[in-house]
Amino acid sequence: MSQVPDLFESSPVDTAPLAAKMRPQTLDEVVGQQHLLAPELPLRQTIEAGKLRSFILWGPPGVGKTSIARLVSRYSDALFLPVSAVFSGVKDIRAALDQARVGQSQGKRAVLFVDEVHRFNKSQQDAFLPYIEDGTICFIGATTENPSFEVNNALLSRLRVYRLQPVSEQDLESLLQRARSRHFPEITATDAFISGIARLADGDVRQSLNLLELSVDMLGEVGGDTLEETLLGPLAESGARRFDKGGDAFFDQISALHKSVRGSDPDAALYWFARMLDGGCDPLYIGRRCVRMASEDIGIADPRALQLALDAVAVQERLGSPEGELALAQAVVYLACAAKSNAVYRAFAAARDTAKASGSLDVPLHLRNAPTQLMKQAGFGREYRYAHDEPGAFAAGVSYFPDEMASVRFYEPTDRGLERQIAEKLAHLRSLNLQASEEEGE
Repeated sequence: MSQVPDLFESSPVDTAPLAAKMRPQTLDEVVGQQHLLAPELPLRQTIEAGKLRSFILWGPPGVGKTSIARLVSRYSDALFLPVSAVFSGVKDIRAALDQARVGQSQGKRAVLFVDEVHRFNKSQQDAFLPYIEDGTICFIGATTENPSFEVNNALLSRLRVYRLQPVSEQDLESLLQRARSRHFPEITATDAFISGIARLADGDVRQSLNLLELSVDMLGEVGGDTLEETLLGPLAESGARRFDKGGDAFFDQISALHKSVRGSDPDAALYWFARMLDGGCDPLYIGRRCVRMASEDIGIADPRALQLALDAVAVQERLGSPEGELALAQAVVYLACAAKSNAVYRAFAAARDTAKASGSLDVPLHLRNAPTQLMKQAGFGREYRYAHDEPGAFAAGVSYFPDEMASVRFYEPTDRGLERQIAEKLAHLRSLNLQASEEEGE
């Protein structure tokens, strides 16, 4: 029988990285995640009671997904069978399931931990279903991606999903102090240095411990027994803000930028714009979203917004960074400050729905062109009233909808920006239409 290597097993103590040495051995040692693991909460009580329940742990890297899965196995005295979707295939899955069946025949339960489960394809994910159903395994999946999009519905319907959060700086500071005193007692660390490491780790427990270990290594190069704040500069090169160019963080941040603009908060909009650039987002993508915001959330209330957004995109295309980014920042601020209206956006959506529902209604004869004599004889263009020849350049009483369709009002301008004047004009024109209709009725 094939043996599944434990890819998550700790290295020998003398060579293990600090993060492996500090892996929690009890639930009380898990850093953060109190929204799931506080003593009074169901997940914690289930784990402590040794009950096995299949679930998915969803959260950013380094927040304890693997550690929690290990603790589930430990508290229930079950086999821990890890599989990594990065390295494993169907053969490895089958080998792990074989081990689980052998354990089951011997009265030993099994926890199958699948790391990066979102990397498995549909057939690989489907392979787990019967074994979850018959209780051969307790399935625990770990993913950094939204399970709603990355995990099969069939598998997802059989699992609870627990979302883990980035660990707070305060919790990271406590962990770092504990790690230093336990593994580097001969070295002194100032509070400012520990706080700096926690800040650079950006909610990632593994990253914080790696940075602490790296800083101790750097001390050996520069000499001394005190971790000084001056080391934070080189260490900062190892830190990075969360951003994944197409994953949850990407879409969450562009959503925050769009909603900040819609909410007329230029400061928050600039913040999210800067965050996305800092994470490596293509400035042209943000430019395209600015064009969208100008049309969706501002529209005719301030037509200059669309032109300014297009100009910013053009600057980015022609000049690149940093001139293009500054132009985009200008557009972001203008869009946030501009008068808001989604009247055109809503009108267009309603018109599209009506067009789909109304079928292939003919264009009225008076609206058709008549370039040939035959078409003129057929009545094309007959009784068309040329608006420029009418008083005020408006042909009162004329319908431009199909004959079988009553006039529909899609566009309802707001009372903000230029649309206030547009609303007044449309109200006047509609009154002229109503007057013409009444006169025709007489």
